[in-house]
Amino acid sequence: MSRQNYIFTSESVSEGHPDKVCDRISDAVLDAFLTADPHSRVACETFATTDRVVIGGEVRGPGDVIKNVEELARDCVRDIGYEQEGFHWANMKVNSYLHAQSADIAQGVDAAGDKDEGAGDQGIMFGYAVNETPQLMPAPILYAHAILRRLAEVRKSGAEPKLGPDAKSQLTVRYEDGNPVGVSSVVLSTQHLDPNLSSGDVRAIVEPYIRDVLPEGWLTAGTEWHVNPTGKFVIGGPDGDAGLTGRKIIVDTYGGAAPHGGGAFSGKDPTKVDRSAAYAARYLAKNIVAAGMAHRCTLQLAYAIGVSKPLSIYVDTAGTGELADAEIEAAVAKVMDLTPRGIREHLSLNRPIYQRTAAYGHFGRTPEDDGGFSWEKTDLVAALKAAV
Repeated sequence: MSRQNYIFTSESVSEGHPDKVCDRISDAVLDAFLTADPHSRVACETFATTDRVVIGGEVRGPGDVIKNVEELARDCVRDIGYEQEGFHWANMKVNSYLHAQSADIAQGVDAAGDKDEGAGDQGIMFGYAVNETPQLMPAPILYAHAILRRLAEVRKSGAEPKLGPDAKSQLTVRYEDGNPVGVSSVVLSTQHLDPNLSSGDVRAIVEPYIRDVLPEGWLTAGTEWHVNPTGKFVIGGPDGDAGLTGRKIIVDTYGGAAPHGGGAFSGKDPTKVDRSAAYAARYLAKNIVAAGMAHRCTLQLAYAIGVSKPLSIYVDTAGTGELADAEIEAAVAKVMDLTPRGIREHLSLNRPIYQRTAAYGHFGRTPEDDGGFSWEKTDLVAALKAAV
């Protein structure tokens, strides 16, 4: 039997974190290609450091997009809010080394004759859902994201002009009888533009917003606070620490509460199962929990490069299932085509919807009218129930 009383910690990082700057640029390039041609192939990586952004990778799509990559990068950095010495959207150097997709990869992925489109790579992908929050997400990562998203809102609105773009949050959540009931510690490090601010000054700025986004009663007199525990945090973003696409995969998913297959998401078009199958796995796990089949669900998919159908489907409900896990696995195979093409078509993934995923998590978000976060819908509930 799983533990019912424990504490668990997850962290998040803001859109101005160096790695998230890179994720944003990579996904902006992807969106630009998909806008020009929904069937573009993109594997874009970004590196950022003091006054420099380097973009590289393999693409197949309209050549005009490559000409605009520098402008795309500057627009991303400007929107995030970097106008500081050492990293400024207008003054930074941008180098692009995007080139044509490998023919060896293309022959395995492309459909041809009676061969269906294959997976863009081998790998394992995990999805997870748990009924401890309305979003069916683990509470620690959900609220760690919410804190930083709120601070970004008040920074950009001008309500808190002393805050900078770079920030990290961490929440330790206390569970009783398997349910989250409180926060035992809050850790927040945020860049500030006034070098004279102390840790106490920064806490006075951010604490009201943290209290706003956390459930009532979760913060108590016993909650430990660590706000800018090292003191001054003026030099932030890629000027303070280099960034790379794909280095925050646990932040992007479930905050460590569930397994991760290892593949990053940002900068990859939806033929890459690292991304699309991870979205499908979350979609299925969320619908399983929403259907009342389990209180929590971990779902794994596995693929081989060039092969269309998944090699395996695995479900683990951690003893909370109303049905045997094998029965749920069989139902999953009936209700959704899990080939790369099937996933893309079911979730409408060939759209420019990815730049918005680059910060504050790919999961637990609200489905949007233009198809963004389609994997967060719970429209498979009836089909799953019928399948069992």
